[in-house]
Amino acid sequence: MGPIGVKAHLAPHLPDHPLVEGVNPAAGDGATVGTVAAAPYGSPSILPISWAYIAMMGPEGLKKATSVAILSANYVAKRLEGHFDVVYRGRNDRVAHECIIDVRPIKERTGIGVEDIAKRLVDYGFHAPTMSWPVPETLMVEPTESEPKQELDRFCDAMIKIRDEIRAVERGEMDGKDNPLRNAPHTHHLLLSDWTLPYGKEQAFFPGEGQEADKYWPPVARVDNVAGDRRLVCTCPPVEAYREAAE
Repeated sequence: MGPIGVKAHLAPHLPDHPLVEGVNPAAGDGATVGTVAAAPYGSPSILPISWAYIAMMGPEGLKKATSVAILSANYVAKRLEGHFDVVYRGRNDRVAHECIIDVRPIKERTGIGVEDIAKRLVDYGFHAPTMSWPVPETLMVEPTESEPKQELDRFCDAMIKIRDEIRAVERGEMDGKDNPLRNAPHTHHLLLSDWTLPYGKEQAFFPGEGQEADKYWPPVARVDNVAGDRRLVCTCPPVEAYREAAE
């Protein structure tokens, strides 16, 4: 919902809108990418959502939410001490509302990076934290005010177990390229296939506590992120193919 600034040579590639003049000053020559959203200035729902949150929380609620978010981030940072390095600590060795886990030393020693840890977290039922921002090869954990302590502990337990798997690679007990992190996430297709990996199925599919009763199964295994980012055109089958399949 704010201005977009680019160099002059990129201005013709910004979107415009047929119903509003002046959205893109370079649109006069017609050399734009066209309309990319029904709303010319972005999604207007952003404003009422944030306003409603602030209005319902009130001054005391916002203060408490901020305090809990900061407390949660510091709790995660404290629990992961001795396992991962946390960068950007401030006064009294504290972090703000997020803790940034530094994976660079681990990658230098083992070749295991943030993507491997992120994919392994899927086996534990977690969506990965922000990767490589604001620092390459880091994980930025922002628990916010909404996560209960039980969920924070579940995440920390998963990260500690992942660190133990990394230590096994460091000690030479696991192959550096054929291990639970480099092969993650493990799908049900792999479970039903002939097992050839150098570690057991229990470690692959049920690394966390209680997963036998409540397990998230990732639908796909590791994908080539770089190839996907470079192919901006969808290669999905045409709509007609889905219609024919349904018939």
